[in-house]
Amino acid sequence: MSASLPHSLYRSDQVRDGERKIAADLGVEMYNLMELAGRAVFEAMKDRWPDAESIFVCCGSGNNGGDGYVIARLALEANMSVTLWSVADPSSVSGDALKAQQKFVAAGGLIVQGAFPDGDYDLIVDALFGTGLSRDLSGAYLLAVSAINAINCPKIAVDLPSGLDADTGHVWGEAVIADCTVSFVGLKQGLFTGKARDHCGDILYDGLGIGEEFAAHISASSKLLTHTLAKTLEPQRQNSAHKGQAGRVICIGGQKGMGGAIILSGQATLRSGAGLVAVLTDESHIPAVLARQPELMTRWWLEDDGIEALEETLRWADVIAIGPGLGQSEWAKKLFDAAGACGIPMVVDADALNLLALSPMRRDNWILTPHPGEAANLLSTHVTEIERDRFSAVKELHKRYGGVVVLKGAGTIVYDGSTLQIIDAGNPGMACGGMGDVLTGVIAGCVAQMSSLSESASFGAYLHSYAADIAAQDGERGLIASDLLPLLGNNIKTESR
Repeated sequence: MSASLPHSLYRSDQVRDGERKIAADLGVEMYNLMELAGRAVFEAMKDRWPDAESIFVCCGSGNNGGDGYVIARLALEANMSVTLWSVADPSSVSGDALKAQQKFVAAGGLIVQGAFPDGDYDLIVDALFGTGLSRDLSGAYLLAVSAINAINCPKIAVDLPSGLDADTGHVWGEAVIADCTVSFVGLKQGLFTGKARDHCGDILYDGLGIGEEFAAHISASSKLLTHTLAKTLEPQRQNSAHKGQAGRVICIGGQKGMGGAIILSGQATLRSGAGLVAVLTDESHIPAVLARQPELMTRWWLEDDGIEALEETLRWADVIAIGPGLGQSEWAKKLFDAAGACGIPMVVDADALNLLALSPMRRDNWILTPHPGEAANLLSTHVTEIERDRFSAVKELHKRYGGVVVLKGAGTIVYDGSTLQIIDAGNPGMACGGMGDVLTGVIAGCVAQMSSLSESASFGAYLHSYAADIAAQDGERGLIASDLLPLLGNNIKTESR
């Protein structure tokens, strides 16, 4: 068992089919895997809640329920008080789960049926559903999940919380809110993004003795970008480096009255390591830019100055970050069109994404950073559809618009057309104004220093969330975007935070 998670993530069908194949190749009986899974959860229970004496095990009729029977038997053998409740008719259980059920009964266990049993429990084990759920919960199962969530005691989920989609993180009506989830053989990608972040609690992994062989033969559907992987992407400077080698970035945005957003972006670009940074904004914001951050250079452009003057200004840059506070005026549209026409790598956010939705185009050398609302606008759909399947949404965004797409939110997803990466950092304190503006600058600063847009997007998204986690160590409430700025220069630690 390990709290240090593998980087490879999988769809549920890959794990289901792959574990059977690998087990067969290694001559391992599937029931033995069930025993190992149950023992892994039991050991996690005892490690996390050593004083728990009374446990309530909720079982379904499938193999997840079979794991539950193993856990309950082990608890009986440890002289714990065990209440095992089966939502399904126990006579409907078959295969390996039936064998586990019979061993539980032979050990003196009783199976409770019917209405949800009242009781005072130290711990609840969720073994209702495995990875096969693909529709909203209803009837007895919906009532069971609601009742489990209503009980005020710790909860541990077997493989994944019941009601959660293993592939997408979508909640099928309602899902168990677990304090800890123990996942087996291959980590399911849906555990790490969207609403899943509200339901899984701490995620532990156990390969059940076949995990390494599984990972060696089954290609991952996505990757978890942890601190160890992020560390390998971190840009390095030679001792002889000078500012010209760290890139020149121009940050464009801040229509009149919206200067704060582009100031944050400019500051974040500097703090992320770009060599030279200029802010192109409404002329009225120039004093505020210089007062807040004198290291930033300033530019402004009036429509009367003509497009040629704007194009000359843009040619100075190696990277353009555009969108924060930009607005959708004629001035904003001309800035966006000129930036798009110059061929320089771009980071596109906020109002620039809304302008893109009005005049769709596809290009390879940009990074788009939509939140779910902007993603819905770009795809002419609703936020609920984006959040229902964030993996499909980010793929569709890339298909239509190209480049690298960073779909923001809990469990940010980065997709470059070939690899999906989920950012394993960040916290709820980041849900405040200005965070996206800082991310735009962070990624632009990374593009200025790195040769790969994909790696720049991934590392920048991780660095942004990593800095937020450091800033929130004493509490998430009241975290603001500018709190991240002095932390963006911190090296990624080689050990977990």
